[in-house]
Amino acid sequence: MKTSTQIFEQNITETITSSLEPYSLIVWNDEVNTFDWVIETLVEVCHHSPEQAEQCATFIHFKGKYAVKSGDYDTLKPMCDAITERGIGATIEETVGR
Repeated sequence: MKTSTQIFEQNITETITSSLEPYSLIVWNDEVNTFDWVIETLVEVCHHSPEQAEQCATFIHFKGKYAVKSGDYDTLKPMCDAITERGIGATIEETVGR
């Protein structure tokens, strides 16, 4: 069980993080694109390591979508466009809690 101090620290951290990185780049699962293509795209577009991209692809596959990157809108928009140009569904969403 968390103490009130731990809960307070968690809330402060979440507030600071959400204000610094107010948006998330969401990649959506589909039945068309292969794991390899999604992994390659995340490495090239989002500058993920191959291992990180593989983990993201797994989450995307099993959860239907996954936030692969967070940051400000102007940083994420070109990445989102590059991903969708490759035929992979992607959107930018405001971070929860804002």
